[in-house]
Amino acid sequence: IFLSFPFLEFLIEMALSSFSQLLFVSFSMSLFTCLALAHDFSIVGYSPEDLTSMDGLIDLFESWMSKHSKTYESIEEKLHKFEVFKDNLKHIDERNKKVSNYWLGLNEFADLSHEEFKKMYLGLKAELPKRRESPEEFTYRDIFDLPNSVDWRKKGAVTNIKNQGSCGSCWAFSTVAAVEGINKIVTGNLTSLSEQELIDCDTSFNQGCSGGLMDYAFAFIISNGGLRKEDDYPYIMDEGTCDQKKEKSEVVTISGYHDVPESNEESLLKALANQPLSVAIEASGRDFQFYSGGVFDGHCGTELDHGVAAVGFGSTKGLDYVIVKNSWGPKWGEKGYIRMKRNTGKPEGLCGINKMASYPTKKK
Repeated sequence: IFLSFPFLEFLIEMALSSFSQLLFVSFSMSLFTCLALAHDFSIVGYSPEDLTSMDGLIDLFESWMSKHSKTYESIEEKLHKFEVFKDNLKHIDERNKKVSNYWLGLNEFADLSHEEFKKMYLGLKAELPKRRESPEEFTYRDIFDLPNSVDWRKKGAVTNIKNQGSCGSCWAFSTVAAVEGINKIVTGNLTSLSEQELIDCDTSFNQGCSGGLMDYAFAFIISNGGLRKEDDYPYIMDEGTCDQKKEKSEVVTISGYHDVPESNEESLLKALANQPLSVAIEASGRDFQFYSGGVFDGHCGTELDHGVAAVGFGSTKGLDYVIVKNSWGPKWGEKGYIRMKRNTGKPEGLCGINKMASYPTKKK
């Protein structure tokens, strides 16, 4: 078998780096069809030339590892991750040739199989005991004059993108984003709040890194007398012991919470025009893992598995969308956000976004 010099270098480098013996290496030599992409190569993270040879794929993998500071503990792990990387790249390239309103890219998740990704980065527990209903009726029912667009980021009511890491705590980030928003609207202060306090202390129904629901978290914040600042109770990407010393630090309070009528997009927009919302979606589709920009209108179901925050809505080139703040760090999507198509004609909305929306209230 003829191995090109860069390919031999690749194998030798791995062997030397782990001080172990490489007995047998077998790579699939299937090459990706080289077609010009409709998107800027710098956005999607690769160019057609990268896909035309094994040397190109190896160079691409190495540069991707460097960009995302990836290291592996053994030759075997690196070879395995290279195979996963190739499979993901094939999916990304094939989808980019078929979709037109959004695009996928080689982000930091490109060495994770889809099953690994789902286990690590979701965390909504839709199957928890009967969802706690808000005690009061929908407060925005009688609002009829909606603006064409709203962006709570531009109004200063959204904190920086956060990263839940490999802890299924999306429910806490969704909750906190909504509380941060209403606190800014009512008090004028944008304060980053503690997801970790919810993970550690809200354990009656919610399950820390194993998942939870936003309404339970709102109820906890009320009964707990508020939520501490992120600086006073920082995130550790794991479950910790509840720190009860809240008398030593300032808290942000809410007065109550409400559910948006289920599967009613008009009601969701009425609420969203007035404040950021906690929403749930099905984010386990493979395109979601590699979403890099545009108005997402890809395939997804309505089996809710991820908590996020809706922070605005608008339209572009005839496509209506909701602006969603995710908790997968700023390298994912559009600097941590995704625009999801609305007005789909389905009451539950794309990926079920209209099914489980709720929001906190705060008295002035």
